[in-house]
Amino acid sequence: MVDTLKIALIQLTTPADQAVALAQATPLIERAAAEGAQLILTPECSNLMEIRKDQKALKVTTAENDICVQGYRDLARRLKVSILMGSAIVLEKDGDTRAVNRTLLIGPDGDFIDAYDKVHLFDVELANGESYKESNGIRGGARAVVTEVAGVKLGMSICYDVRFAYLFRVLAKAGALVITTPAAFTVPTGKAHWKVLLRARAIETGAFVLAPAQGGAHEDGRKTWGHSLVIGPWGEVIASLDHDRPDVLFATLDLSEVAKARAALPQLKHDRDIVLS
Repeated sequence: MVDTLKIALIQLTTPADQAVALAQATPLIERAAAEGAQLILTPECSNLMEIRKDQKALKVTTAENDICVQGYRDLARRLKVSILMGSAIVLEKDGDTRAVNRTLLIGPDGDFIDAYDKVHLFDVELANGESYKESNGIRGGARAVVTEVAGVKLGMSICYDVRFAYLFRVLAKAGALVITTPAAFTVPTGKAHWKVLLRARAIETGAFVLAPAQGGAHEDGRKTWGHSLVIGPWGEVIASLDHDRPDVLFATLDLSEVAKARAALPQLKHDRDIVLS
């Protein structure tokens, strides 16, 4: 295992077109690589922010045919870095009626290392009148994923997953030192819950939590919160952006801090399954 890991979180305002999305992300990813990031992470829906069902149906394709996904693979290969594409909205296969919201972990050779499909889908009606039903166009995943990248055990989650502590517990107990939470939080929920939820998940697991975010006004009418964050295993904010514009956030993770946090509070060892009687 490595002792430290230099990371870069890419904050985006992804449009409703894969080619334009790739053009927006490319210079930010290139900057991150030029400044020495070993692992570069982008937000949820990095290839396409499109809530309009009729428009989405015209644009969503398989990962193999998605211009943005393939562009990220080319970037990883050219820059010789690992890229966690926070998620891509893609079809499992041609002809599917619903897509998946899929984190794609890409190695420096441009090959896929692993993938995770978002388990918890955002089907809500907010108090301000905003309504979302992600399950209309997305099929939820059914498995947790812990993998390895750049010598580090990494667990994956996406956005709304952050509200479900048991998923993070599973990832930590399976050995994850770092948990990724790429997101496209709404502005109302971002203001109220973004930082506190991420800090809580880090404290509960004694893991680093990396949260690259969508931010700003998108072509499909959505507004997202931004404010990308890197949280340490004691719950401290290591690095943050204070805005919703496209940007790069750098941090160097001292992985020994995970063992220190878990030794100080060995809650994962004390964890028990409780049955309601």
